[in-house]
Amino acid sequence: MPRRLSVTVERFPLAREFRIARGSKSEAVVVTCEIADEYGRGRGECVPYQRYGESIDSVREQIETARTAIEAGGSRDRLASLLPTGAARNALDCALWDLEAKPNGRTVASLVCGQTPRPIETAYTIGLGEPGDMAAAARAANRPLLKIKVGTNSDAVRIRAVHAAARDARLILDANEGWSDTNIREHMLVAAAAGAVLIEQPLPAGKDGILADIPHPVPICADESVHTADDLQSLRGRYDYVNVKLDKTGGLTEAIRLVEQAHSLGFGVMVGCMVGTSLAMAPAVLLAQAAEFVDLDGPLLLAKDRPGGLTYSRSTVSPPRPALWG
Repeated sequence: MPRRLSVTVERFPLAREFRIARGSKSEAVVVTCEIADEYGRGRGECVPYQRYGESIDSVREQIETARTAIEAGGSRDRLASLLPTGAARNALDCALWDLEAKPNGRTVASLVCGQTPRPIETAYTIGLGEPGDMAAAARAANRPLLKIKVGTNSDAVRIRAVHAAARDARLILDANEGWSDTNIREHMLVAAAAGAVLIEQPLPAGKDGILADIPHPVPICADESVHTADDLQSLRGRYDYVNVKLDKTGGLTEAIRLVEQAHSLGFGVMVGCMVGTSLAMAPAVLLAQAAEFVDLDGPLLLAKDRPGGLTYSRSTVSPPRPALWG
């Protein structure tokens, strides 16, 4: 049976509105690829990201440009020459990983993990809002690792409020490029006083040179400034960690290379996600076996995950079952 590629757009309402420094959303809109052959089917999910010029239509169009090659038997190695990094390549790459694992009962975990994958702790995200609302959400979440969305001129009061409400929690602060040269030092000191363990992308990508010249009382993690392993050399001296997301790297294949090279260059690694379903998180859970920080809470932000999703036990997520992916 020849290969068949199908592409669908799915919408998953969020449990509540989710805000970051660049805007808000009330649903996760994902593009799902399925590649079927005589051995079974493989699936992959991606989330188009407007920050990188992507839309549902542009991602579908990119996938269509690769249809002929994929249906003719094109491999993951071929994808790099067919599509740029980004969401479209991610969906196809992960679908091909899933498909490759079908013959002879193999799993992707057996191919990419050095040992049996284990349940891992994930951060839980508190969206940007008024300080009192964020403090209340942090208190209600009652999680050991919280990711706090910030990115305004008045984040000091937010950081202090959340810390006071959740003193036992470790805090990751994600500014989504929202801080500036004029407020970063103040915010870094407030973050340190609150015991924050990591700060994500405080300054806009391409305008973050000052990070090489100021103290890092809290380690700083690149997100929008890093997409693939080729970006790493330029980040040395500015960042301490890198956030690896499959929708940025273009799939698990490049993400594995990025994690390996990041560690070899002395960077710590966070594995993160866009807001999507368990199908998008599944390959990232395997990648995150080698990460120091994990932020794969996308399904926890949904009103309802897709059937057969990952198993979350509060802040712990278990490896995917083959029926879902891999």
